[in-house]
Amino acid sequence: MNTAFLLMAQYHGKAVIPLADVCRDYFTHLSEDKLVRKVIAGEIPLPIVRLERSQKSARGVHLSDLAAYLDGQREAARKELQQLHSAG
Repeated sequence: MNTAFLLMAQYHGKAVIPLADVCRDYFTHLSEDKLVRKVIAGEIPLPIVRLERSQKSARGVHLSDLAAYLDGQREAARKELQQLHSAG
């Protein structure tokens, strides 16, 4: 299954997904500001896009970056599961 394709369907073909939508759907435990702080601190490797240089500009995440992040999280979870089952 192609994550980017599924995200295109979920977000109706938008290239840049508004940060509020990303928080609502994938980081329900975080506010937008907290997500931005975690990205800046390097805790979440997810580039945030500003459509203009203005501080008030809308922020979002490019669909390809979100797909790569989700795929990376999936792969990390698969490795962790395999390690748990092979350790016993």
